[in-house]
Amino acid sequence: MTIKFCSLSSGSSGNSTYISSGSTSVLVDAGFAATRIIGGIRDIGCDPSKLDALLITHEHDDHIRGISVLARRYSIPIMGTEGTLSAIRKKYADIPDGLFMPVDHEEFTVGDIKVTPIPISHDAADPVGYSFKIRDKKISTVTDLGYVSKGVVSGVRGSDLLLIESNHDVEMLKNGSYPIYLQNRILGAKGHLSNKVAASLISFLLESGQAGLIYLGHLSKNNNIPELALNTVTSMLSQRGIKYNEGDIRLTFRDSASDLVEFD
Repeated sequence: MTIKFCSLSSGSSGNSTYISSGSTSVLVDAGFAATRIIGGIRDIGCDPSKLDALLITHEHDDHIRGISVLARRYSIPIMGTEGTLSAIRKKYADIPDGLFMPVDHEEFTVGDIKVTPIPISHDAADPVGYSFKIRDKKISTVTDLGYVSKGVVSGVRGSDLLLIESNHDVEMLKNGSYPIYLQNRILGAKGHLSNKVAASLISFLLESGQAGLIYLGHLSKNNNIPELALNTVTSMLSQRGIKYNEGDIRLTFRDSASDLVEFD
């Protein structure tokens, strides 16, 4: 059975990622209109009615906007930390309580997928990234974090595919239109990763042979440029003499899906 990965959208306007083992399918976040998410899943040849779980990283709108319609239409369990689910309950009272399935920070399973939450630092109730072990492959998604902790490094190490935040260019942010309080939030320990910090993590992982395909995600519309994010990473790799395949560093998009990755 084929393992599938696709970022349906990634950015401050909405985030959702599809992962399938072939027999089990999950969605990481549902941060834009349910109709668009459903269409995106169908566009890659998959069936949204066969989703086994919605795994939520945190309760911000760009990660849960479509959750109520999806969960109720298909009776999909909503999984996340207790803090995250409690915050979602307050926002969406129309979601049946029986669909909420809280998890702790230990490994759990959804069908034949082993899922490990990765604690992150962000201004939310109890945010996490996720690592998925599907047979001999590991897929990790980590966005919306203010800094890279040892736990994050440990959680994503050895991923065959990693979606990592590369939110902003620091100089663009500082010289842009955002007010100081918002700049400080983004730059703070509970904010978002810059291109350079993402590049440092990627450099470390590749240098130690601990990463395969890498996707840059959650790029800011106002404080980043896709080509700049990609160039920041590849330039650091070149400066450090780290060898990599050019096609192994890829972008996600805010208005469209990424390419569909399939592992046999």
